[in-house]
Amino acid sequence: MFIHNYLYRLKCIVRDKQIMFWTLLFPIVLAILFNLALRNIHSTENFTEIKVGIVDDDEYRKNTAFINVIEAVSSSDNSTGTKNLFHVIYTSMEEADKLLEDNKIKGYIYFEDEIKLVVKKSGIDQSIIKGFIDDFVQTSSTVLTIINKDPDAINDGLLNNVADRTDYLKEITVSKSAPNTFVNYFYTLIAMACLYGGFWGLKEVTAIQADLSPQGARVSVAPTHKVKLFLASMLAATTVQLGVIAVLLGYLTIILKIDFGNQLGYIALTCIIGTFTGVTFGTCITTVVKKSEGLRIGILIGLSMIMSFLSGMMYDKMKYIVSTKVPILGYINPANLITDSFYSLYYYDTHTRYFKDIALLCIIAGIFSLITYLVIRRQKYASL
Repeated sequence: MFIHNYLYRLKCIVRDKQIMFWTLLFPIVLAILFNLALRNIHSTENFTEIKVGIVDDDEYRKNTAFINVIEAVSSSDNSTGTKNLFHVIYTSMEEADKLLEDNKIKGYIYFEDEIKLVVKKSGIDQSIIKGFIDDFVQTSSTVLTIINKDPDAINDGLLNNVADRTDYLKEITVSKSAPNTFVNYFYTLIAMACLYGGFWGLKEVTAIQADLSPQGARVSVAPTHKVKLFLASMLAATTVQLGVIAVLLGYLTIILKIDFGNQLGYIALTCIIGTFTGVTFGTCITTVVKKSEGLRIGILIGLSMIMSFLSGMMYDKMKYIVSTKVPILGYINPANLITDSFYSLYYYDTHTRYFKDIALLCIIAGIFSLITYLVIRRQKYASL
């Protein structure tokens, strides 16, 4: 009888075109839009030279060392070719002030008794210019000090040694893959698709609750154990949603070439637990909210989108903000836990963080299931 009910509910579910659209086609459409809009978000070709002005006067022309250095790392209005650190505009003091005021340059350099930098505001580009000047001043001072003490140092390769920057720090990556915000959007998309499994959970509870649908009234008087029927319905809903997630995952990996790593077993486990959590999320809402179906669907969609937003779906830095400002939200948000599970599989060599996320997901799914079971088990009606 259990198998019969399972197969019956399976047929009913796959024939629901409206829910099938929201659980399958809608995430695929979002995936296409994400891919079109965000594919080149980390392209290094977007680097632009920093526009800096130099006051071209007699004081500047006297400093041949600085002229040689600035020409080596910059291009001017008349130069072409590969991108350099700076794009230099040679100008007068008055014109430099005007260019800075009009935000056409990030700052300008001039010489008085020493090298000077004028900026309008602080920022990354301004810090780079200042760092370049500080490095030049420090190197020049070092060379002059050594030459004063030992004039023969130039013949011994002093300039080559000064120009050589030895790095005494070794960069060690904490993950096996380079950080890539692009893939995080697709992790959150799968998390949202898992939560949309709640549509099936909502549908199945409605179908067996006498106070929610005429079909539920007929089921309540049928000679079938209600809990067994519910378990068959839940298994059917989870099966269909797992198929939906498999299709979505296949589309992302095969068509869009999104990298999820090579740990297929753990990826499948995440999808299974995430899907079950989503389905039980829908059943819990349906048993707790005894209002119209439209309101229950609205609550399901609203909560799913809020949780997806907090996991970084619309703003990639939101996940970091939540983890630093209100970390408890990350631990009770199924969308964040699903996203973080994929994230940890992709970036880290160990599975400590992954299993913590999976354990929390299981606890949340267990709470949803327990609430649903207690309500359905104790539901009694005066009349039907």
